[in-house]
Amino acid sequence: MFPGHYIKLLTFVLHFSSQPVFKTLPGQKVSRLELGGALGSVQEKIFVASGSEVRGFTKRGKQFLSFETNLTESIRAMHVSGSDLFLCASYIYNHYCDCKDQHYYLSGDKISDVLCLPVEKFERITPILACQDRVLRILEGEWRRGFFVGTSAGKMVFIHIQEVTFHKWEIFNEKKRGGILCIDNFDIMGDGVKDILIGRDDGTVEVYGFDSANDPVLRFDHSLTESITSIQGGCVGKEGFDEIVLSTYSGWVSGLTTEPTHREAGPGEELKMSQEMQTKIASLRSELEQLQFKVVQERERYQHSSQSTTAVSAVPVFSINDKFTLNKDDASYSLILEVQMAIDNVLIQSDVPVDLLDVDKNSAVVSFSGCDSEPNGNFLLATYRCQANTTRLELKIRSIEGQYGMLQAYVTPRIQPKTCQVRQYQIKPLSLHQRSHVFDQNRPMNILSLTGQFSFAEIHSWMVFCLPEVPEKPPVGEDVVFYFQNTFLNTQLECSYRKGEGVFKSDNISTISILKDVLSKEATKRKINLNISYDISEESVGHTLKMIHPKLEYQLLLAKKVHLIDALKELQVHEGNTDFLIPEYRCILEEAEKLQEEYKKQPAHLERLYAAIGQRRGHI
Repeated sequence: MFPGHYIKLLTFVLHFSSQPVFKTLPGQKVSRLELGGALGSVQEKIFVASGSEVRGFTKRGKQFLSFETNLTESIRAMHVSGSDLFLCASYIYNHYCDCKDQHYYLSGDKISDVLCLPVEKFERITPILACQDRVLRILEGEWRRGFFVGTSAGKMVFIHIQEVTFHKWEIFNEKKRGGILCIDNFDIMGDGVKDILIGRDDGTVEVYGFDSANDPVLRFDHSLTESITSIQGGCVGKEGFDEIVLSTYSGWVSGLTTEPTHREAGPGEELKMSQEMQTKIASLRSELEQLQFKVVQERERYQHSSQSTTAVSAVPVFSINDKFTLNKDDASYSLILEVQMAIDNVLIQSDVPVDLLDVDKNSAVVSFSGCDSEPNGNFLLATYRCQANTTRLELKIRSIEGQYGMLQAYVTPRIQPKTCQVRQYQIKPLSLHQRSHVFDQNRPMNILSLTGQFSFAEIHSWMVFCLPEVPEKPPVGEDVVFYFQNTFLNTQLECSYRKGEGVFKSDNISTISILKDVLSKEATKRKINLNISYDISEESVGHTLKMIHPKLEYQLLLAKKVHLIDALKELQVHEGNTDFLIPEYRCILEEAEKLQEEYKKQPAHLERLYAAIGQRRGHI
């Protein structure tokens, strides 16, 4: 059992009244910040990565390190352990000791993060790379240790490695929350066992403890309006009370505290806020009023200068944090747009047919404009008008495989003068395929083989054009094999290719047909002749139809139930009860809201399945 005030107080968000200790001069964008120091001592030295340079500061702001690395790209990930520095660019990992180059590694896909297991506990340095192809790459050392992994899909995994690697436990993202951006391990509950602190890109903060069986259990959660960029447990605001400190995308530093905000009420007493808390709130209000006054002053100064005859017009600069990812659960794309200021509106334009799906968290008002696909190539024009103080917008989009092009988002924030930025997202020919690391060789396969005078880099660029999650840079080596899974139909695809040769296997004949059409067009653009041959398996057609059948049957039954709801409700009103209905119909009425919500979230799902069957008939 845990003290009751923890449950109550972790739901209060406090903004710390902080005083700057030091501030550096403006320079390149800071891509990473880590704490370090001598092994076995307090980690209080500050290491900052900007571009290809790493700088070190004491906690008082004195710079003691300026290290210009030999990386040709900007630093994306960094880890500090004693005198060892581990740096990663997009594909390159470098290990430095006392600023001297020790090792490097070229990854097969983009590197998302890097860490090194505690050197003081192990005899060898063991760096671990987390890469975008869903692979953890352990570079050196033999060890027995566990570590936490958070994924962009929102799952949390504990990996334990001895002679073999295995998942010790996994937290599924059942509530469909955002991807995990940051993790910390800290005993916020005060029970002697470190808890897991998680920050997500939808602004959710979660605290997981452990039960008697050592399985993770959600203790608390809290929602903010911006993505959580960093999270840390510790004692910051007041001695004796632990806190969770977190930063958000727009620059807010906030905290969740275990300090009681109310004293316990006795008989006949009312709950009263402590004098210290009242003073803190009054101070924050005063600080807020001062900031608001400064904003008004700066706005008046800007208006005055803009009306001057010598004024020079300047376009406001703002950055957009965007993410366009495929969701395996419902075979849709999530488009997340986040701006450091309030969003006024977002215009979505597409030159290929796509469906916009409802998102529960989205409070924006959407309106559709009529568009003619023939002369202008517009299949979709939709405008999302956001409410005041909305800085994050999440959209869901479903594409159709075989139809490819560009989706564009025009983002206009609430600033003057009005300005807009456009972001482009490629809808690929096999857009619903996702990288996998397993392939069932026992399924009946259709095989597409092609040969020609093309280089390894050229055929790799065709794969980048056709399929999601293929690294932009050609992998090291003379040949490569990629596996994919269709998130809509659960069919699979194997791509193996080298210079002058490519072989593609799939249990879905439509996938092979789309690949053949696209690869032929791309080769024709470069005036390359391809020799194409097929090996079609008739068994694969029946196999794929058997995979579609349960989905089709479920959607037909769902549509039937939804169409019966209104008639059953009328009967219920007329008769006064549902006792006369058979159990099946009573169940439909009891689950009416859930059924309608599910049906609403799956527009054109049935039509998509019919189209998939029609494609197979056409290809046969």
